[in-house]
Amino acid sequence: MKKTYSISLDEQESQLKGLSERHDPESERIRRYLAMPDLSRTSGSPIHEMVERVLARPEFKDFDVIETPEIVPTDVSFDLFDFPENHPARSKSDTYYVDNNHILRTHTTVMWYYYLKQKEIQERMARGEAVGAFSFGKVYRKDEIDKNHMNVFHQLDGWYLAPKNKETIGVDELKNILMSIAKAVFGESVIGRFNPDTFPYTDPSLEMEIDKNGKWVEVLGSGVVKGSVLEKFGVDSSKWNGWAFGFGLERLAIVSMELPDIRLLWSDDERVRKQLKLGQKFKEVSKFPPVIRDISFVVGKDFVLNDYFDAIRDIGGDQVEEVKLIDKYENAEKFGEGKVSYTWRITYRDLNKTLTNEEVNRLHKKVEEMTAKDYGGVIRLS
Repeated sequence: MKKTYSISLDEQESQLKGLSERHDPESERIRRYLAMPDLSRTSGSPIHEMVERVLARPEFKDFDVIETPEIVPTDVSFDLFDFPENHPARSKSDTYYVDNNHILRTHTTVMWYYYLKQKEIQERMARGEAVGAFSFGKVYRKDEIDKNHMNVFHQLDGWYLAPKNKETIGVDELKNILMSIAKAVFGESVIGRFNPDTFPYTDPSLEMEIDKNGKWVEVLGSGVVKGSVLEKFGVDSSKWNGWAFGFGLERLAIVSMELPDIRLLWSDDERVRKQLKLGQKFKEVSKFPPVIRDISFVVGKDFVLNDYFDAIRDIGGDQVEEVKLIDKYENAEKFGEGKVSYTWRITYRDLNKTLTNEEVNRLHKKVEEMTAKDYGGVIRLS
């Protein structure tokens, strides 16, 4: 059994109390997302199976596990990890802000901060011992709506620090780590290749692609921890070096099982659940027909797409499969200065039943009403 460190949730509980006293749409959806199950800790889920496989690799036998809050300080998430001031992740259109100083974690990499604050870890490093840890669980990012993306998903992060006088970490070490993870998920015969990549807190960095049915698919990223980041955590970068990786578990699960829809990972349908096995190709079970509706409207240029997608999720939930941009254009003479015309195609499809036109019409009417009321959209005939 790996040693597990659990971080106090007192600050998170205080934030949740504040959220419970607010009833605006953003606060309500944040509470709803936090209440969703953590599939990385749900027995029987392929997301959980993937975590177990990686943690069981012999290369990681001495690694710890750390459980961190899901509501984290903004400066911990961004400033300590060298995210530039203008990085898109800092925007409220990309990240869920609980208040100005706290967000729903956008990456489980925040565990570096919490791990290095543990007294035992500090003592081990003072003795010149290498340390390594994993962190996994739900993360949250505002995103588009389609069959491959959700705004709530799961990540697994790992990192390792060693004294430079005992171990030098470079690109070869990164390749070995990425290959080990790929073997854990896709089997020992997996074929991979590596390309340079860029992350805010590692340099150099690599991405890994695997050969899946004759096509190269990007699956993993890793890098050497930047000295500037180590210094921010109080680690002397002239004496220590390390590697780090982090990846979305859903992406690998979709590739492994050739899943046609990310929502299947959350399904309660036993016909679906019994098929969700890593390495086993998913076979469609009674695929229910889609119902298509278009919505066209004119709004101001300050219209925030990801907020609009969340509002559609609030209405349609899992019955909205995709929201696809069909048309966007500006015509100051026709619509006025600072106005944009959009046309979106919404695909409604329930994974467990056939939606009737009447059901979809009711949902779509609510979407139109929300577009007008909350975003000032002027609905146009499609």
